[in-house]
Amino acid sequence: MVVRWAPVVVWAGVIFALSSIPHLGTGLGTWDYVLRKCAHATEYAILALLLLRATGSFAWAWSLAVVYAASDEIHQTFVPGRHGSPVDVAIDAAGAALGLAAAVYTRARWTTER
Repeated sequence: MVVRWAPVVVWAGVIFALSSIPHLGTGLGTWDYVLRKCAHATEYAILALLLLRATGSFAWAWSLAVVYAASDEIHQTFVPGRHGSPVDVAIDAAGAALGLAAAVYTRARWTTER
C-alpha cells in the first residue's frame, strides 16, 4: 500500500513546493501565461495518473486530484505574489481528466493488441 501512495505524496509535495514560489513569471508575455497553464494541466495529469495507480478508480483519482487542486489554490492565496483562481482549478481538473483519458486510451490499445 505504501508503495502505491508514496509517488502520490512526493508529487503532491512537488506541486506544493512550486506553488510556494512567489512571482513565477518568466517575462515572456502571453507565452508566459500559456506555458504556466499548460504546466498546471500537466502537473495534474501526472497527479491523476499516480492517484489512479494508488486507488484503482478513475472516479476517485479525478476527484482527489480536483480536491488537491482546490486546496493548492487556497494555499496560493497565502503566498506573496500569488493568488488562488477558480480558473486554475478548472484547468487542473481538465488536466487530470486528460491524463485519465490517456490512461483509458492506452489501456484500450494495450488490450486490443494482445
